[in-house]
Amino acid sequence: MKYIKLILPVLLVFLLLPSCNQQPEIGLLMDTIERDRWAKDRDLFVEKVEDLGGEVTVKVANSDASEQFQQALEMINSGIDVLVIIPVDMTVSAGIVKMAKKKNIPVISYDRLIRDSDIDFYVSTDNIEVGELQADFLSTVKPAGNYVLIGGPTSDYNSFQLHLGWMNVLQPMIDKGDVKVVSDQFVEHWEPEDAYNMMSKILEKGETIDVVIAGNDALAKGAIQALEEHGMAGDVLVAGQDADIGAIRNIILGHQTITIYKPIQSLAYNAAEAAIKIAKGKNLEGMMSCTVNNGYSLVPSVLLKSQVVNKQNLRMTVVSEGFVEEKEIFE
Repeated sequence: MKYIKLILPVLLVFLLLPSCNQQPEIGLLMDTIERDRWAKDRDLFVEKVEDLGGEVTVKVANSDASEQFQQALEMINSGIDVLVIIPVDMTVSAGIVKMAKKKNIPVISYDRLIRDSDIDFYVSTDNIEVGELQADFLSTVKPAGNYVLIGGPTSDYNSFQLHLGWMNVLQPMIDKGDVKVVSDQFVEHWEPEDAYNMMSKILEKGETIDVVIAGNDALAKGAIQALEEHGMAGDVLVAGQDADIGAIRNIILGHQTITIYKPIQSLAYNAAEAAIKIAKGKNLEGMMSCTVNNGYSLVPSVLLKSQVVNKQNLRMTVVSEGFVEEKEIFE
């Protein structure tokens, strides 16, 4: 009997050890990795989670909301500890959050805010400020003239935030009559073709265009292609965001005026740290910089600052910080 009494506590300790040493399992749902920046987000996020002792499962939906929903279902059923979502569609993603919550899985909204849902944390840049940076820079260079605004898809809440930022700057100039917005539309997808088609139709009407503000560099690229075909590339100011390598090259060529550089490493690392802390039941108060109302609750959030990148400062920003290599620009 003595031997049995001694063995039982040892067995209990042995049986409990695997659960104590279990690595947190983090699921990362992505929209796409076709744009330069998203592959960087993925790699940095995975690197940081692994450094912190966790494991990551990554699934990419290729901009298909139904596919992302199915991927989420598979992840949730696999028993992940925390779900991080870069949503394809904010309405569908709200359904994913609801599904995760039924399994008591916490959710982090990454870069794009998931509206009307019980998310646990939000990590992004201040997207209204990004829009203000774009509009402020171009309107300082061209305080009067004809403007074209190309917003992202309405399925992405960032599109509305960027537009609000644009109008915060431009509305007083519009009211004065200095700025005329000849086109203000949202595209269906974050794709160059959408902006190209939109811009081509505007130019075919014979409109004089002085400034184009686009929701990201892919849309800026499409607008520039249309401008090139009409012999106007370089004569029209163009803003994008994300600091894609193609945008940097267009800035060097003089076809794009600015892009916005987001602190991708800080975004990815903050999301990774939050995911691991949540998985381990730790408090996030020390991480949050503010709360954001997503229509459901005030969500603990980290909103990071962005930078304007132009021909004059690109070596001091994206190159010096290692976001792009100088040799890449001139390949």
